[in-house]
Amino acid sequence: MLLITEDAVVKCEHAGVVKNTNAQTYVTVAGRKIQIQPDPEGRTIGGCPNYGPTIKPCTTTLPVRGGYSTFIRISGKPVCLDTVWGLTDGTPPGIVKYQVASPGQQFVSGAA
Repeated sequence: MLLITEDAVVKCEHAGVVKNTNAQTYVTVAGRKIQIQPDPEGRTIGGCPNYGPTIKPCTTTLPVRGGYSTFIRISGKPVCLDTVWGLTDGTPPGIVKYQVASPGQQFVSGAA
């Protein structure tokens, strides 16, 4: 499993893109910041095409449900692996996932 960086592409199941921000700024891979807990929760999702009269598009990521390393930590917080996932605030509630489409680097892997 690869560590994800600020260049990772995280998407909702409808292909909306999560806006990356980083909880830490000093550990990098090839000059790009590694994401740690609480990344990528609480982030804005743009471009979700799932909308209609009674349908809410995905606009925010909810808490991460899985994909943090239990072994590798930065400042005591687990790093995000390319298996990180959670739910969005889109409809239907409690069903629509977000997950990593691309980790943003291909050099460093880590244990779950």
